Amino acid sequence: MDALTLGYSPCPNDTFIFTGWVEGRISGAPPVQERLEDIETLNRLASEGQLDIAKVSFHAYGHLRDRYSLLHAGGALGRGCGPLVVAREALRPQDLAGKRIAIPGRLTTAALLLGLFAPDARDLRLMPFHQIMGAIQEGAVDAGVIIHESRFTYPQYGLREVIDLGQWWEQETGHAIPLGGIAIRRDLGARLIRRTDHALAASVAFAHAHPDAVWPAVRRHAQEMDDAVMRQHIALYVNHYTQDYGPAGEGAIRHLLQTAERRGIVPRSDQPLFVDR
Repeated sequence: MDALTLGYSPCPNDTFIFTGWVEGRISGAPPVQERLEDIETLNRLASEGQLDIAKVSFHAYGHLRDRYSLLHAGGALGRGCGPLVVAREALRPQDLAGKRIAIPGRLTTAALLLGLFAPDARDLRLMPFHQIMGAIQEGAVDAGVIIHESRFTYPQYGLREVIDLGQWWEQETGHAIPLGGIAIRRDLGARLIRRTDHALAASVAFAHAHPDAVWPAVRRHAQEMDDAVMRQHIALYVNHYTQDYGPAGEGAIRHLLQTAERRGIVPRSDQPLFVDR
């Protein structure tokens, strides 16, 4: 069979879980052709139907449900791992309206959470996630929503936390915060989709069982990070939900999408969220 196109990010959590599969270490897994991009690019590529399998923001997935279904493994979902709003000067959360705020993509879950928390904050500036802290430091924006490893490094830029959007969501809903998941095209057919679902879960398990085997790829794709930050990143974003969402994880994802539907942020859909097992 032809290789499936697989898009994911070069962030340590993604390379950690996908390397075993990409390098052909998972028995019975369908072959894949990888494409590594930032999350907003992946959201766009999926929306254009250019990827068979894609890591996407759950915000973006709300717009993709008619064409894509969610695999049960590989997602970024948890507690204490949500995006942060940070600023150079002390800023109260209630004062975000009217401020220039950088976001790492319009369809990121970070942007969705900001919109749910501060719907009157409308002066949003799109930029790649790795440029946001520098833009705040230089005064190009008043605040920014940071994701990924930035939550570990923002104090080095002299920045202050305004609000932890993930913590706010957890307190408001009682659910873990869903950030991104692995989507697959519905038209690939039930048999191939189930095979892919099993392959992804096996790749996550392989990474946990053989971390030294996947570490060279993790380090190669995260060249500007030191090992300690990479390990922190993986420990935070690769957790028991990554192996399988389970009922609690699936419930958290449904709640986020239903909230976005009620606010008119994503369209309603009757399609099932998850692939059949």
